[in-house]
Amino acid sequence: MLKYIGGRLAAIIALAFGISVLVFLMIRLIPGDPVIALLGSQAGNAEMIERLRGQLGLNEPLIQQYLIWLGNVFQGDFGYSYGRQRPVLELLSINFGPTAQLTLAALILSVSFGLLLGAWAAVRRNRAPDTIGMGLALAFMSMPSFWLGLLLILLFAVTWPIFDVVGGTSFKGLVLPAVTLALGTIGFNARFVRSSLLAAQSQKHVLTARAKGLRRHVVFLRHVLRNSLLPILTVVGLQLGNLLSGTVVVETVFSRPGLGRLLVDAILSKDYLTIQAVVLVIALIYALVNFMVDLLYPVLDPRIARR
Repeated sequence: MLKYIGGRLAAIIALAFGISVLVFLMIRLIPGDPVIALLGSQAGNAEMIERLRGQLGLNEPLIQQYLIWLGNVFQGDFGYSYGRQRPVLELLSINFGPTAQLTLAALILSVSFGLLLGAWAAVRRNRAPDTIGMGLALAFMSMPSFWLGLLLILLFAVTWPIFDVVGGTSFKGLVLPAVTLALGTIGFNARFVRSSLLAAQSQKHVLTARAKGLRRHVVFLRHVLRNSLLPILTVVGLQLGNLLSGTVVVETVFSRPGLGRLLVDAILSKDYLTIQAVVLVIALIYALVNFMVDLLYPVLDPRIARR
């Protein structure tokens, strides 16, 4: 087990290194100069441009720029945001909380309603509830988040002013963004839960339990649902990546503070250091959550721990 944990931690470190290199190179291939974007109306002064590029270290070779940035990251210094005029680490600490709040709320909605909808469809397979449930799941998956967000704003903030929208971080301001972010993954989770439950129902031990005369709900809870938890848990871990990436659109639509909106603003202003830091943090969160999911496998299925 310790060897497995060590291997996974090494893989996370390698992943973080690879992502840092890719992001560092890709953002510098995007057309545009961060110095010109920063100077604005004074971008016509060639001497000022050259001086500022030297101050920001953009005249150095790419390899040297990357090594300097990487060395600073190991010391806990993600650099200085020349677009926001604040340390990047401070920007991350300010915006992490709202994104974590939104992602957690959307994950709870996605898992709970996806599980209920998928189980409802699986128990009533090939009946009207199954058709309705899978139709709803397909509809949820097909809705673009930016369109759904605007529709919810129109309905529940303009037509019926029930919830807060612009920049809201209270509970009333959290509802619409969380629903917008969660609906697509609710549909995916519902379809996956249904497939997993149907596969578990056809197992021999389930048929044996039914033959012994156990009640239907006892068979479902003890034998069907329990044996479906591992694949469902895997999908939940993977869905976190979709939710984190979805915050970029949702936080922009609802003008909500967070890492997603910070990333969009940094891209528009060519703020290299902020982009690198946000992408690296999101990738590490995604990798660590899936690592924790892997550690839960032996808890749900002791047979895995004996391998």
